[in-house]
Amino acid sequence: MAQLPTMWRTIMLVLVVEDDAVLADGLSRVLGSHGMTVDVVGNGAQADQLLQRSGAAEVVVLDIGLPGMDGFEVVRRLRARGNAVPVLLLTARDAVEDRVRGLEQGADDYLVKPFATAELVARVKALARRHTAPQAALALGRLSLDLAARRARVGERGIELSVREWAVLEFLLQHPARVVSKQQIIDAILPWGDDLTLNAVEVYISRLRLKIADAGVSIRTIRGFGYMLEPDA
Repeated sequence: MAQLPTMWRTIMLVLVVEDDAVLADGLSRVLGSHGMTVDVVGNGAQADQLLQRSGAAEVVVLDIGLPGMDGFEVVRRLRARGNAVPVLLLTARDAVEDRVRGLEQGADDYLVKPFATAELVARVKALARRHTAPQAALALGRLSLDLAARRARVGERGIELSVREWAVLEFLLQHPARVVSKQQIIDAILPWGDDLTLNAVEVYISRLRLKIADAGVSIRTIRGFGYMLEPDA
């Protein structure tokens, strides 16, 4: 099998906590245009409740000046629960003490409004890279990928995968039970994506379905949206 690059872009789940509906919509669109999946809530209490769920976000973009529970309290509670998800604070306050307070509560970075959207995207990506630990293996049902040895198995049976088949399957395994679009798959397996078409993605999915038919998992087609890898019922 040809050697794969060690990293490529994957879907990132970002939680935006912002009470300004216009700004929240703008942030969601900007981050979404860079291949990220974005959830938006408008107050601290909603954010605190959502962040009590495991895997609720990979990065939190959090406004300080929220109604009710402010951003400082959201971060304090998050860290008190031992949750290390990276937090980027947004603040209209230019006072040094506010920035220091946010960092002391456990935030990882901050941006002072107004800010350039390119800087926001760059900081979100940097936080995600900094907090992402490399995985040694991925598994679902009887399907497993040994990322270090580059071996794919269904139970004890090895399966042969092309470079792009491996890349697509690894991407799906990184996002189990989550719908991913064809374009997100293409973006995820760059640098090959510059000559990869939507029809080609369908071909790789079809081949993978045959190769993992007895793995106890299925690649479902979600019409109008994309694909989802999930365990068989």
